[in-house]
Amino acid sequence: MTVRRDFTEPARCRPDLVIGREELFTAARDQLARGGSVLLHGPAGIGKSTVLRALAADYGETARTVLRCSATESESHLPFLALADLFGLVLDEVSDRLPAAQRTALESALTGRGESTLQRDGLALRLAVLSALRALAAAGPVLVVADDLQWLDSASAELLGFAARRLGDTPVQLLCAVRTEGQEYDRHLRASPPDTLAVRLHPLSRPQVSVLLDHRGYTDLPRSTVREIHRTSGGNPLFALELGRALGENPTPPRPGEPLPVPTSLRALVLSRLEMLSDEARRTLLVASAGARPTLALLHAAGREDAEAETAQAAALGLLATEPEGPAVRFAHPLISAALYAEAPAQERRAAHAALSTAASDPIERARNLALATTGTDPEVAARLAEAAALARDRGAPSSAAELGLLAARHTPPDDTPGPDEHRLRAAEDAITAGEVDLARDIAREVLTRATVPAERVRAWEVVIEAAGQSLGEVDAVFPQALADAGDDPRLLALVHYRLAWRKLVVEGDFAEAREEAAHTADLAARGGDRRTELMALSFQASTETLMGHPDAPATIKRALKEPQDPYVACHHNGAGTARFRWLLMSDQLPEARSTITALLREVRRRGMVESEVHFQRFLADIELRSGHCGRALDLARESLRLARDSGIGLGASAMLTSLAEASGGDVGRALVLAREAADRAEEDGDQMYLSRALAALGYAQLVAGDAAGAVGSLRRVRELEQGLGITDPARGRWQGDLAEALVRVGEAREAQEVIDVTREHALRLGRESVLAVLDRAEALVRAARGDQEGALVRLTSVQDRLAKLGYGLEEARAAFALARLRTRRPGPTSYDEAARLFRRCRALPWLRQVDAAAADVPVEPSAQPAPVPAPDALEGLASMERQVASLVMEGATNREIAARLFISVKTVEATLTRVYRKLGIRSRVDIVRLAAGRHAK
Repeated sequence: MTVRRDFTEPARCRPDLVIGREELFTAARDQLARGGSVLLHGPAGIGKSTVLRALAADYGETARTVLRCSATESESHLPFLALADLFGLVLDEVSDRLPAAQRTALESALTGRGESTLQRDGLALRLAVLSALRALAAAGPVLVVADDLQWLDSASAELLGFAARRLGDTPVQLLCAVRTEGQEYDRHLRASPPDTLAVRLHPLSRPQVSVLLDHRGYTDLPRSTVREIHRTSGGNPLFALELGRALGENPTPPRPGEPLPVPTSLRALVLSRLEMLSDEARRTLLVASAGARPTLALLHAAGREDAEAETAQAAALGLLATEPEGPAVRFAHPLISAALYAEAPAQERRAAHAALSTAASDPIERARNLALATTGTDPEVAARLAEAAALARDRGAPSSAAELGLLAARHTPPDDTPGPDEHRLRAAEDAITAGEVDLARDIAREVLTRATVPAERVRAWEVVIEAAGQSLGEVDAVFPQALADAGDDPRLLALVHYRLAWRKLVVEGDFAEAREEAAHTADLAARGGDRRTELMALSFQASTETLMGHPDAPATIKRALKEPQDPYVACHHNGAGTARFRWLLMSDQLPEARSTITALLREVRRRGMVESEVHFQRFLADIELRSGHCGRALDLARESLRLARDSGIGLGASAMLTSLAEASGGDVGRALVLAREAADRAEEDGDQMYLSRALAALGYAQLVAGDAAGAVGSLRRVRELEQGLGITDPARGRWQGDLAEALVRVGEAREAQEVIDVTREHALRLGRESVLAVLDRAEALVRAARGDQEGALVRLTSVQDRLAKLGYGLEEARAAFALARLRTRRPGPTSYDEAARLFRRCRALPWLRQVDAAAADVPVEPSAQPAPVPAPDALEGLASMERQVASLVMEGATNREIAARLFISVKTVEATLTRVYRKLGIRSRVDIVRLAAGRHAK
């Protein structure tokens, strides 16, 4: 099909399903923008056609002519079919410009009138295709879009390759996609223009598969199911969507231990080669598919005597991956294993599991296979499964423990002790530990439909509340029911009141009430003999007192750390270790805080405590950020956010901290997006505590981005929120210095001094040395704004030394930057070298760019005047792209934001800005902003 581009379309009109392909999409788009060609390759279903269509829609509008073809396997034997698709509609346009022999050969090939073959008319046809492309390009750029190159008829492929290799500087670009199983795309690359970029599409990650499923409407799938879809599909988007569709059409979800339902379409796709296997080889593969980690030794132990020959036969057919080293038997794709298992009759599956229940060396695997080989209830099987669940828990595999617990519940007789619901509740608690909150909530609600024992009901309510995360307002109706079930039992009441303490803090935003509720919980738990809940309540009380700046915090921390301890509480993200970490962090003891959180992170990883891992990863990033290790902090924060999105836990908190890290060491535009995401999430959850943190991150990002007015607005709201919450310790959010600096920038020096005075009083009372130093830095800016340059310089010099001694590298660099800026106002030479050195040491790239911009604006002579700003109508003399970029700079967009909005690379933005500066006779973005002010003044 041919499309002439003599009409306009919206710049961002492109298919939206390029999920997980943003980086490669940008790379391919940049390659096309440079005049090059692109070859997309990867296995079937990986999304090549989707990306091809998106690129064609996005970039194709720049071409005058778009030639398209899409081959199919069934038509690959028809000669010149692809050629007809490409040139059929433009033949009349170019035929008159071709030599007679070439025109005759091409018309014969495209129309079928006469007999044209490569053997007889080879040279004429080859030259005709090349000439036709050159003729079209003479009128404007040409884009050739070819999908499924592997099915191109051989004649068309030969002719297209001949022309592609000889186009030279002719404005003809190829955008092609080809199916490859490995890296065997060289043959197609050799038939492409020399400047072709080969882009391999890799499998999607689990979060990307989750987004893809949500986009297609499969939004109610538990995270554990999404994880299984990702595993079974191998990250292949087509396979993942087909599995999601099958689950959506299946009214009964798979039970624990059962594989996903594999739709017929996928079974046919991956199992066509099974018919070539012997029956015995197929049974051997079934045993392998039923095993968790199949090996030849395991298959032998399971009674498959000819396993070597049968697996070799399967490998030759491409069903198994060949392993040059190691004894593992690995399927070529996880879907082959799933489809093979789904295809097998239930009796054969049970036989495979029965064989593995005695052959497997691992007790967990033996118990799991025994359960899947057994029908009905069986107390002995249930006991074996409960033991296996405990072993999995000890090994740090709570997800496996949850699966085994549910299997134990299925095989437990109703009147047995412990009963089925006891196993289910333990499985729900394991699921919470593993971060599978959807599964945990579903289990708990199922138990509540029939449980009558108060202890079981209260435990189930606990799981429901825990699964709500920060959205405690959504489960308000649960608390009265849980209190009613608890009755007057102090042990059960303690469990409910502990959750009520969190509700006081998160939903009501009342630190004082939360502290009182936590103290009451500790007393109830002590009376009920529940040491675990007592320790959790004391830890919560200690953390609340620390954040409040309450004088009892140290004493409460000591009580929470007193023996006997509970190993679970000791490493929990709301446990005593975390309370101590917060105290160390807020008391400026950064090295000890780092060692504390590092040890906690190591332990929760060993135990498989996903939620705690998310939080501790974030805490460690916070330490590194304060220490001035911005690159390390950014890596940790991004990993925490990835883990949070993968598990659905702590998203707001991780987005908040990642925003701080991005604004300090990464992408300020990304920081703004993340901070707003965190604030929106906190407002949706009704979580005032994290709303203040998110807004503080937003204010900081706005300050770094140069939006002082925006920073003032955000940080004033933080001040109001924290006053309402009763938070008086300025070390909790450390936003006060940023607010004062932003106020100075917008000309509100009096309010800035008021912020400094109020905060200093609390910081002196609590001994927060780093906060005091930052406040002194802000006060120096106030003094400078009031004309006291000498006093400001003296204070800043002292501040820089104090922050260096405390180990706050980024704050030290900011003090050096402020010092250099003040010195520019005095006669004599000025140097930003010290600030640049310190920011470079911190890898604080956004701040380093500010230093570069400030240094570039320093006049060569002390008396030199600022660069003249061109007339507001000077933009009219710029090219279209230059005007667009300049306009977005006027709006305050960063280079990366401009690149994203215009679908160009950051380098292109930078090059365009250089041309804008030269044409307008200005030096920096600041002058463009001044130009904007002039336009508004008109």
